[in-house]
Amino acid sequence: MLDRPRVPDCRWISVVFLQGTEADAVLGLIDRSGASAAFDYLQPRDLGEATTDAALENGYVYDRIPAGRTDHIIEHDGSPYALTYSRTYRYVSLLRWHPLESELKPTRPAPRRVDIWAAPRSTRLAERTVTL
Repeated sequence: MLDRPRVPDCRWISVVFLQGTEADAVLGLIDRSGASAAFDYLQPRDLGEATTDAALENGYVYDRIPAGRTDHIIEHDGSPYALTYSRTYRYVSLLRWHPLESELKPTRPAPRRVDIWAAPRSTRLAERTVTL
């Protein structure tokens, strides 16, 4: 298995995951024309920031390329993409290597001190206390 060196601020994100009949079409393309043709077919489905946001929101972010024993893993030379597929389980997945700076974006701004609707800090802390 080819895997890039572990970089603390980068992860693999899922670009597209196909299974069943949809995957069969791509598996056939791999058989006929090779993995490069599958990369060319799947890469236009990467919508950049929208794909990244969806992967982060849905938890499709991985420290390593996710793969099982029956999977084939191919990294596209000179690009941030990797392809995994399994004929046994009939699926194809395209992943992209991505720096996680976007993961650090706050989902909503923290309440400002002048915000009259924000409870005082001492009240908010009490709500988070759990007694076992």
